[in-house]
Order: sequence, then structure tokens, then C-alpha cells
Amino acid sequence: MKVYKFPFSIAYADTDAGGIVYHGRYIEIAERARMNILRGIKFPDGDVGFVIRDLNIRYIKPLFLGDEFVVETTVVKFGAASMSVEQKFVKDGEICAILSGTAAYIGANMMPRRIPNSVAAPFKD
Repeated sequence: MKVYKFPFSIAYADTDAGGIVYHGRYIEIAERARMNILRGIKFPDGDVGFVIRDLNIRYIKPLFLGDEFVVETTVVKFGAASMSVEQKFVKDGEICAILSGTAAYIGANMMPRRIPNSVAAPFKD
């Protein structure tokens, strides 16, 4: 499976009063990494695209102000109308957090629909 890498560094706005990354920021950073992957894909007119159906995060080791790390995203399952991803927050070779989630593909009517081939093609090896 292909691993997409997204480098990131922690800014003051990412931290809480204790100087560690606020837990909710992991979700935002993971979203940026996923959007970076989707950036070059042309979605059919009218389709909304992928929306998050579920997320799970396991915090292993804290990240701090100034830390530089990489979010490694892997599409672990690609279904007819959804995809599941695993995202690892890796600093100096150590995993600091793991996010796993599923995104459903929806059309203009806000209902799930089959992922068009033009959207799915970049993810198929």
C-alpha cells in the first residue's frame, strides 16, 4: 500500500496551556494531510466528495511546540462508496499518535454514492 507523507511543524496555536499539542488539533492536522492527497483530484460537478463517517485516535507520545514530524497516511481499504485510512504521526522514527477513520463518498443529494473511477484511480496500485 502506498504511504503518503505530509510534513508538519507545531506552532504556538497548536498547543494548549501546558505547551503540548491540544488533542483536537490532531484531527485538523490529519485532515490537512488527507486534503493534500486529494488536492489534484477533479471531483465530478455536483459531488460533495468525501465526508468523515468515523474516527478513532490513539495518543502514544505527546508532541510539543516546535516539533517537526510527518503524517504518514495509508488507504487501508477502498470500497465502492467509502475508503478507510490510517494516519501515523511520526517524529524521529517514533509513532506519536495513530488516527484511523472511514470517509464516505457523497453526491449533491448528500447521500452516499459509488466513488467515480476518476476519483478512485489514483488510489489503486
